Amino acid sequence: MQQVDPWLVLSFCAVIFFIGLTGVLVRRNILIILMSIELMLNAVNLTFVTFAKQHALLNGQLAALFIITVAAAESAVGLGLVVAMYRTLRSVETDKLQFLRD
Repeated sequence: MQQVDPWLVLSFCAVIFFIGLTGVLVRRNILIILMSIELMLNAVNLTFVTFAKQHALLNGQLAALFIITVAAAESAVGLGLVVAMYRTLRSVETDKLQFLRD
């Protein structure tokens, strides 16, 4: 089995992370923002696993498992908030959240 260059994987992770970061900063739809956060978390997971594989340690894989657990909880809570917001405002755009400032 052929090994993949770690720098290639890390550069891929950086690209995926910045795509997610751009999605969080630019988009207005909360569902797209949640998907962008998931992209960022998966990029970090892949980075941890790459470093764990490169150094032959288990720490990075355990951190990735913890991040997967946090991402699942974030998805459940985030989708619950989106459903509640849609029932109240009939929209999932972030511009409609102005009433929270008062």
